[in-house]
Amino acid sequence: MAEPLDARQQAMWRAYIDSSWALQTRLEDELRAATGLSMPDYHVLVVLSESPGQRLRMGELAGRMVFSPSRVTYQIAQMVKRGLVRKQSCPDDGRGQEAVLTADGLAALEKAAPLHLATVRDSFVDDLDDHEIATLTAVFSRLGPRLRPATPLLTQGKR
Repeated sequence: MAEPLDARQQAMWRAYIDSSWALQTRLEDELRAATGLSMPDYHVLVVLSESPGQRLRMGELAGRMVFSPSRVTYQIAQMVKRGLVRKQSCPDDGRGQEAVLTADGLAALEKAAPLHLATVRDSFVDDLDDHEIATLTAVFSRLGPRLRPATPLLTQGKR
């Protein structure tokens, strides 16, 4: 059984959970109200826009999104219906599928990005000083790889 959190750890954990849920909710609500995009939509568009050829194999996209294969398949299917992405066979392996950013998807991202950035700044970044930004970057850069399903804890020296 895990050791209980002490009062300081418990206060940190609750502050993190409460604030992160509130932040995610605000980001989702404001993005959807302004653009019709969900946060997963936006994240897919960003990841594809930054990928070579604005395309990725479905499995790689699932890994980048930290989605299960079925969840990324559903997400992409919904975005295909709206013309934001298309799904096509991989050119070098006809068995695999790629998600490809469409012109409409890129236009939606370009419209949404400044609005999303304003919410990110107003709700989070602009309230942090340089030391807090450096600390959060260090903490989440260290924890991020451990939290991804493709990186088992045992490979990180944890049991």
